[in-house]
Amino acid sequence: MRPDMPADHATEAERLLRTAARYPEDQEALFLQAAAHLELAGDRVRATTLYDTLLSAPSSNPYLIRSLKAANLWEYGHEAEARAIIEGIRRAMPSEAGPWEIIAETLEAHDELTLAETVATEAAGQLAPEGSGRDLPHATQSLLVTRHRIRRMLALPHDGWDTLADTLHTAAVPLDELHDPKRLWSLGSSDPAELRAEIARLRSELGSYRTALSRPFPVAVLHWPEAELDELLASYPELESEYPTYRAHLTDIEASLRELAAAGTPNLGIVPATVPSYEAFAASESTTPSNADLLPQYTTTLAARGRATAWPPARGATCWCGSGRTYGECHGAE
Repeated sequence: MRPDMPADHATEAERLLRTAARYPEDQEALFLQAAAHLELAGDRVRATTLYDTLLSAPSSNPYLIRSLKAANLWEYGHEAEARAIIEGIRRAMPSEAGPWEIIAETLEAHDELTLAETVATEAAGQLAPEGSGRDLPHATQSLLVTRHRIRRMLALPHDGWDTLADTLHTAAVPLDELHDPKRLWSLGSSDPAELRAEIARLRSELGSYRTALSRPFPVAVLHWPEAELDELLASYPELESEYPTYRAHLTDIEASLRELAAAGTPNLGIVPATVPSYEAFAASESTTPSNADLLPQYTTTLAARGRATAWPPARGATCWCGSGRTYGECHGAE
């Protein structure tokens, strides 16, 4: 589900909270996603309450929750409290990129560019030491791109991390052009070529926008292992139009992920499906597993519970399909 209106976000938040009540073991991931929807619905006070609930219990990533809470607090006027949380995160020096990027972007959004650059540089020094290459985790790569943008806004000269960010950026529009502070002037141009170029830059920028990067929920594609797919189609033949053959299913997964990556979508993943899990989910939604419209919602819920595996696999890793071959020799081959 991709809500567009505040009321849709509120509805989706309520659905996630109901799901969290059914699956308490997944409460943290579901509460985080619900809080994000509440923010988009304008209910920032309730979002903060959810963050407080999460912080009062043992957490797998407390700094991520604190950074999201700080960003939310600052948006509805609690700047001093937000700054205090941000300073606490900086002192703690978390080893994950997500909290660093969120606080850097929060500072950037409120015109604290110098401090935002300082925070991003502190994070880069810890997470991307000198000599780091293209095998950095995706979240760290995203942090370097954010740092690049902030430094362009400050008109600072390129350093080693900026060069690395340029190298990691694969979209058609170079980062220097994408992050050019003077771009806004082109919006007033009457030259069709300049306007088309600006549209291309905006599309590239949207592909790496903050929402998908700062939330721990990848854009995921569902993968049915062969035995599970056979069982699914035997029990629910209505779904054969979705999955004509197992080979076609694998081909569609790789093609879909490559298309998303080419469009600039970050944080991609694959979630393995099982028939019992799918049937339980259908029952929780008061519908039948033969309903194909349920599949995207099932995929999103699995991803929200942290069941997704990052795509593409790391260099030399086995392919996601389970063939036992390396990804480069299997579905990663050109």
